[in-house]
This record gives sequence, C-alpha cells and structure tokens, in this order.
Amino acid sequence: MLLGILLIVVVYSSIQTPGYLTVQNQVNLLQLGIEKAIVTLAMAFVIICGEIDLSVASVMGLSAVVVAVLSSHGVPIEIAIVAALLTGVVCGLLNGFLVAVVGLPALVATLAGLIGYRGLAYILIEDKSIGGFADWFDRGGQQSLVGPLTLSIILWVVLAIGAVILLHRSGFGRYVYVVGNSKDVARYSGVRVARIKFAVFVMSGLVAALAGVLYAARLGAVRGSTGQGFELDIITVVLLGGVSVFGGSGSMFGVILSTLLVLNLRNALTLINITGNMQAGFVGLLLILSVLLPNLVGDVRERLRRREYEQGATAPPAVRTGSPPSG
Repeated sequence: MLLGILLIVVVYSSIQTPGYLTVQNQVNLLQLGIEKAIVTLAMAFVIICGEIDLSVASVMGLSAVVVAVLSSHGVPIEIAIVAALLTGVVCGLLNGFLVAVVGLPALVATLAGLIGYRGLAYILIEDKSIGGFADWFDRGGQQSLVGPLTLSIILWVVLAIGAVILLHRSGFGRYVYVVGNSKDVARYSGVRVARIKFAVFVMSGLVAALAGVLYAARLGAVRGSTGQGFELDIITVVLLGGVSVFGGSGSMFGVILSTLLVLNLRNALTLINITGNMQAGFVGLLLILSVLLPNLVGDVRERLRRREYEQGATAPPAVRTGSPPSG
C-alpha cells in the first residue's frame, strides 16, 4: 500500500513540477527532513523491542546546544562533537536504566527525559541563539560532499544499510524481535532482556545526538528549542512503515519506504497549497489507514477461512463408488 501511494504521489508531483525526478531535486527534498530520517532508523529498534522513546527530539536539541556552547567558549569543534555524542549516550543510558532496571514504563521514563533534557538545553543556552561555528562544520552540513549528496544523506544511506543488516541479519536483531513479542518468553529462553533494552535506548540516544549535531551544522545556529516536536513526526514515520506499536513485528525496509513517502507527500501537498497543520492531518489520516486496512483485510480473510471450514465440516461425506476390495 505504501509503495502504491508513493508511486501515485511521485507521478502527480512529476506532472505538476517539471524536473521533479531529477537527482538534485530529490536530494533537496531528502535534505529537508534528513535528521528525522536518521533518528527513525534507531526508533524502529526501540518500538520493535516493545518500548517507546519520546525523548529523541530533546536529546537532539541538547546535543546541538552542547556543540554550540562548547564551541562558543573556545573548545575545538571536534571535541565539542564528541561531547555532544557522549551526551546522547548518557541520555540513552539513563532512559535504559529507568526502563530496564527500575522498571518504569518507557512512556513515563522517556516523557520525563523529553522534559528534563529540553530543560537542561534551555539552562545551558538560556534565550540566546549561538552560531559562528567553524567553516568546515557549516560546510559539512550545508554543502554537497560527493556529487549532489551532502554528508547527512551519505550518513543516512550508510546507517540505513547497517540498520537493515543489524535488524534482519544478526542475532541482536532476532533478540529485539523476541523481546518485543514477549519479554517473559525471551527471559525464559535465556535472552538478557535488560541488556537488549539498554542497547536499543543507547542506540536511540547516540543516533539522536548525531542527528542533533548534523542539524546544528545545517542550520548554522542553535537555540534551546532546536528540534522541538520532532519526536511525533519520527514515531509517526516508524508506525506508518508497518512497525507494530505493541512491538515484535516490523521491517526496516518499511520504515525507509515510509520516510520517502512522507517527504514526497508533504511536497505534493505543498504543490496544491496545503501547508502546516493540514499536512500533519493528512499524514495522520494515512497512518490510521495504514493500521486499519491490514486489520480489515486480515478480518475478511479470517471470516472466509472460517466459512470454508464450516462448509467443509457440514458437508455430507463423499460416497465411494466402484468394486469392493478383494479378499
């Protein structure tokens, strides 16, 4: 269904806008939401594991603020980037500890993180906007690196390939599915559930911090509100890609396809003068349909299967014809 909708959106946009399918235009389109696209890869692991991380946008903002504040105080930008990535790891460790060890529901723990990490970002930067990064840092976020591709897009492609391999071709990926299906079954099977949860939350924090650094480089300036509200878009894209909100099922290919669909859909809606909240409404409607339609199809198939079974059970036994067996 997602692929069909994507093809319709691309064809419509191509008709409305000459040159829509050119490589440069597609790169520009992807660049507009590349930081969210990067975080969705890690969020998929968290949700398949049966958890949720509402703090990713706040971790993005806090990491961007760490880069800006340290850089403004004369710290080399390379050290500031490392500090920002470590900030994301610490946030992930804290989320993982609250969920896997303390036993708090992920919704509560990461909601607290959403508020706390954002508050810390405002404490560090107050109401100021900090920019003036090193030239190479700004160029890395704003200019092409390989052909028309920016550094952010190249990293997304690399991370997407790595996420597909890790989720679908590794033992860790299988453990994530098992834990998401049933924590008790996973525990009785010898899977270290707490360790898997720690790993997915640390992954989420690290990737969110990386996205925050890239976002700071693309914007060229940072505020305390950087990335605010991104968590809802990120979770929506993951669920739209077919990942079950209850955990245990989903595909990284679906998440990647959903990312491309949302970017192209927003562009197509802009072409027909639908912007802002109306676009969010269309994406929300698409999310509802993506959940409802598979369930409706499954219900119809189940009813047909039951009807066939009942008809087979009530049918009279077949009459055997022919000569009786000898002897």
